[in-house]
Amino acid sequence: MEASFENTVTEERVVNSTFFDKTDTSTIRKGKMIEGVTLAAVILIVLVIAIILGIIVYNGWSTFSWEFISSFPTDGMTKGGIFPAIMGTFILVVLMSLAAVPFGTITALYLTEYARENSKIAAAVRFSIRTLAVVPSIIFGLFGLGFFVHFMGGGMDNVFNGGQLRWGQPNILWASLTMGLLTLPVIIVSVEEALKTVPRELREASLALGATKWQTIWKVVLPEAISGIMTGTILAVSRGAGEVAPILFTGAAYYLATLPSSLSDQFMNLGYHVYIMSTQSADVEGTMPIQFATTLVLLLLTISLNIVAVVIRSRIRSKKN
Repeated sequence: MEASFENTVTEERVVNSTFFDKTDTSTIRKGKMIEGVTLAAVILIVLVIAIILGIIVYNGWSTFSWEFISSFPTDGMTKGGIFPAIMGTFILVVLMSLAAVPFGTITALYLTEYARENSKIAAAVRFSIRTLAVVPSIIFGLFGLGFFVHFMGGGMDNVFNGGQLRWGQPNILWASLTMGLLTLPVIIVSVEEALKTVPRELREASLALGATKWQTIWKVVLPEAISGIMTGTILAVSRGAGEVAPILFTGAAYYLATLPSSLSDQFMNLGYHVYIMSTQSADVEGTMPIQFATTLVLLLLTISLNIVAVVIRSRIRSKKN
């Protein structure tokens, strides 16, 4: 009986060992297959990006120069540089940031620090943010044309200018506000996520020491989350810098011989400049080097903003450590 029992136990151990060996082998194979698929996807993405950058650099590098960056277009925009487009893009980014970043940060602070979990107002705000995030950018352009240009601008002209046309036309102010609306959802979400990374214990400790709610936010929460806030806002702004659709109807111009001197002036833009050169130029094929060089400048601007975000985040983190 004892021998029979030992043989049975031994057979069960052998069967179980074989089963687990097969299971482990199958799991390892599946793990390696998933790892290989993800690695192939990463390589494919990097390869596509490298090809795109290579084509742009190869076709635009011969035209890219200091004269190209610092001079105005000439000969019907078939020669010359893109200085007005660079300055117009820079002014647009600054005004857009001044309009969107404060409102986005305040909204994120309300949602994170002040709103209750079951607040209907907070739920409505979050629903609005999600809705705005999926709205096509061309819709923002049409909204900016109807609300900012015709409604607000036309009303300002009737009240302050006696009906004379000044604000009721596309200009850099309305284009910047429209772009600010486009980037607002991204800023709110990024700032809110950065605020959520601050441990709740820090807030409770500050309040326990007698600090007010606002003092806790100003002295504890914002300094801890500043790296994430800066990174998110800069990335959102860099995304807006390359958008074209929202400014088609609200301020971008085909060609200007001078730089914008006031907020009511139109402006040239790098992205819009590429669009115009590739679709409405008198000699599309002849302006291909200018198109690629302008695209290269726009990419360098976007990459520079991303690098600035990374540097700011790393420096703030190193100071904390």
